[in-house]
Parts: sequence; structure tokens; C-alpha cells
Amino acid sequence: MHDKNFETILAPAKINLTLRILGRRADGYHELESLVAFAPFGDRLTFCPGGPLELDVSGPKAEGAGPLADNLVLRAARAFAERVDGLRLGRFALYKEVPSGAGLGGGSADAAAALRLIAKANGIGLDDSRVHDAAQVTGADIPVCLDPRPRVMRGIGEILSGPVALPPLGILVVHPGFALPTGPVFKALGLAPGEKLTKPGETADGQERGRPARPDEDAGGTPALLEALLGWLAAERNDLEPPAISIAPAVAGVLDVIAALPGCRLARMSGSGSACFGLFDGGDAAAAAAQQVGAVQPSWWVRAGLLAS
Repeated sequence: MHDKNFETILAPAKINLTLRILGRRADGYHELESLVAFAPFGDRLTFCPGGPLELDVSGPKAEGAGPLADNLVLRAARAFAERVDGLRLGRFALYKEVPSGAGLGGGSADAAAALRLIAKANGIGLDDSRVHDAAQVTGADIPVCLDPRPRVMRGIGEILSGPVALPPLGILVVHPGFALPTGPVFKALGLAPGEKLTKPGETADGQERGRPARPDEDAGGTPALLEALLGWLAAERNDLEPPAISIAPAVAGVLDVIAALPGCRLARMSGSGSACFGLFDGGDAAAAAAQQVGAVQPSWWVRAGLLAS
């Protein structure tokens, strides 16, 4: 964009550090509980206010963005405009770096970034209910991406905790080059409408008997020690990991590669997959792990950094 009146922001990749599926509602939607954090990398979205609503998509993962008319950036902008008379729109340019169908919420993060940019250009605060309404009707993962800080997400994604303080965590994210659409993964989970997902030692709402509180919950908002958080995370899970592996067994191989890396404290799939992540004590360890994976699997999409808190 050559117009000087524009702004570019990061649409950070969303990481589901945990993901419990509590059950399936009668309307078919799945109830969940997830500790969500955001990576220091993602897509970049530029907005130039004024004129008709337009979108250009470029970047190494542009092909995965799908048909332009269905792009979540445009859908979110239209939903916002339906709720605000005279909303000033304009031109968007999306530089796509996050792979689609990876469980990293790339499209949702893009849509949330669009809402942030439009709201700012129109002098509307992010706490305005019309922003959240537009986010919610556009996609279940978009509300948590509006203010990309660690949070617990519940319901179908619309119930959000306040920001969660996390200690510095190095993260490695690996995408093996194939997509896993969300729908088939949930279908493989096999829950009928109205059915709860329970496992041995759990109550009907998916809560473990005696399940410990997340470390920061008992610390008055003070970041917990790294060891305490990693111990809690290790006791958690991603309930979509087994069904995803049943569809794409290669996901298990990606997890094995990550788990075997020096300094890896936890390996897990994010969201509905196929991207997987490893947690490390710091950014340097994560960066070294990324170099190692890239040397062995040059075709994989590999990123590393510190989780934002």
C-alpha cells in the first residue's frame, strides 16, 4: 500500500496449550476448556481506511487462504459494519505466513486483527459489545484473538477469563505440510449431540477429581514458577490429539520428533492439528531446536520464539 494513512499489525498464531472437550451440546456445538496463548509470529495485516472494503492476500501461505469472498477478514469486517452505522471501512492487505488447517487459528487471528484495526480507525474501544458480537458471529476462535494475551477459553469459545500471567516459555511450532480440517477431527471424536466426554477419574463435566488448580490461580495473578506451570500442563491434555492421529497418523511422528529434542519439556498438538508444539525453558533452547528440526525436515514449517504473556 502506497497510501501513508495505513497501519500494519501482527495477527499472532494461536496456541492451545491445553484443550479439553467437555461434551457436545444438543445443537451440535462442542463445549471446551482451553488455556490459549499466542506465538510471537503470525500473519501481518495492513489496513488503509477509506473507500470500499477490499482485501489483497499475498505471502508464502497465500494459497491456503481459500476463496477471497469467504476470507474471515472480510466476513468480520462486514459483521462489524452491520452493527455500526456509518462504519468506516477500507482496504486490507494480508501477508499470509501461518499455514491453514494447522490448528493455529490463522484465519481467526486475521479476522481479530481486522476488527482491531477497524475499531481503532473508527475510535471504537475493543471493550465495545459490537466488536465482540461481530467476532463471535464470524467464528468461535475469534473472540479470544481480539486481545491476544493468554486466557482460558470456555463454552464454544465465547466465555473468556481475564489475562493469565505466564512465565517466559520458549516455544517451537512445527507444521508437517498437510492440513487437518477441524470438522473431520471433531467427527472422529465421535460425540453424539448431548453426549459428555468423560474419562476414568473424571466427573461428568470433564473435571478430574482433585484436579489441581492452574498454578497462577493460587498465586493471586503472580506468574507461577516455570516448573509448577510445566507440571500442570503435563497433567493436562488435548482431547483432539487421538482423533487427529486416527485420521493422520503422521501427527504422532511429528510429536515424537519434537519430544526427542534436547531441552523439550512438553510436546503436544495445538487445536485440531496438524501443527504441534514443544515447550522449552527459554527462547534460545527453542531456537536451537528449530534449527535442528529444520536441518532434518527442511520441508516442514518451523518457527520458534517466546510465548507472549
